Amino acid sequence: MNTYRIAHTDLTVSRLAYGCMMLGRPEAAGRAGPMLAAALEQGITFFDHADIYGRGNSETVFGEALRQIPGARDKIVLQSKCGIRPANTPNPGDPGRYDFSYDHIIRTVEGSLTRLQTDRLDLLLLHRPDALVEPEEVARAFTELHAAGKVRYFGVSNHSPAQIELLKRYVAQPLVANQLEVNLIHNYMIEEGILINQPAARFAASSGLLDYCRLNDILIQAWSPVASGQLIDPKPNASERVLAAAKRVAELAAAHNTTREAIALAWLLRHPAGIQPIIGTTNVDRLRASCQADAITLTREEWYSLLNAARGSNVP
Repeated sequence: MNTYRIAHTDLTVSRLAYGCMMLGRPEAAGRAGPMLAAALEQGITFFDHADIYGRGNSETVFGEALRQIPGARDKIVLQSKCGIRPANTPNPGDPGRYDFSYDHIIRTVEGSLTRLQTDRLDLLLLHRPDALVEPEEVARAFTELHAAGKVRYFGVSNHSPAQIELLKRYVAQPLVANQLEVNLIHNYMIEEGILINQPAARFAASSGLLDYCRLNDILIQAWSPVASGQLIDPKPNASERVLAAAKRVAELAAAHNTTREAIALAWLLRHPAGIQPIIGTTNVDRLRASCQADAITLTREEWYSLLNAARGSNVP
């Protein structure tokens, strides 16, 4: 599989990553080992976690599966995320909230290392912006974790340019990744650049985020890259936009003699930002179908035909 070099690090990673969120759910029991083996077989070297996935169980089952493959830890890149605290934790009645406090970051990383059965994370991302963030606390946690060798590099998820700049003012380490929802349907970061100064432009939440990440050498990781399967198997009552996009995906899959998963992911890979899709399936066949994207290069015309189908109209 082709690779990316993450700027400001010594990490070379597979263009496609495997997202481990679903592995900790009851319906995925016993699948961590087969999915890890299949991912490695396909050339995937990057594995994404978060402390809240399966309330920690996703990391636990992955750590056990990883332990069964001698030497595998040193051949992969492990990433986890922290900062989301579900309701009723640790006390009944506690609200769902975000927490970038020093104590929570340190405690979360220690828990992830234990569950993953490893001595270090290659990357740690702050999961969703904490409205009460004190950047000095984040900086203290990052410095301590880095000095102890427990986290090698740092990044964010779902953060805006201004939120990243605020952190950068205090954090000594470079922020090297931003994990964001982006797919053919959820295409707002891409579409805003096309619709600049158009009546349909309503993208204040994106605010140049894609270009900001490119300018600052921040790797964009795409979560939900096939729109939770909508681009592969849309429901009959799906919106016209979804149905049109899925239809065009299927047409191009037939034209390229490949899978629908490959076309949906190839749309992201074709973008010059170097987007890294994070595949979240627990089905080995779908993982293999997704990895065919690495061999597909869409033409400019094919790429725009998919965008137009998902928009429901041609670009202006």
